[in-house]
Amino acid sequence: MIETKQTRSISIANGPSFLSTPDNTLLADLEAQGIPIEYHCREGYCGACRCKLISGEVDYTVDPLAFIDDDEILPCCTVALTDVVLAI
Repeated sequence: MIETKQTRSISIANGPSFLSTPDNTLLADLEAQGIPIEYHCREGYCGACRCKLISGEVDYTVDPLAFIDDDEILPCCTVALTDVVLAI
């Protein structure tokens, strides 16, 4: 049986929504949608892309070194496990 990749709904609080798959990081998907977001290293070191995770679950593709609060994520190194809502 061929495994299919499920899409997840990514919503920006008071903004647009779009679909995402685990193939791309959330930062790559945000950029592809033309949604402006700060970033620098793209590897979880600097924390420039941090944003608030309002709801949903994500997984890190690498262990981030940047300090973030419990309700924040680094889109540069996360993929959505469920539908998510972000505040940028």
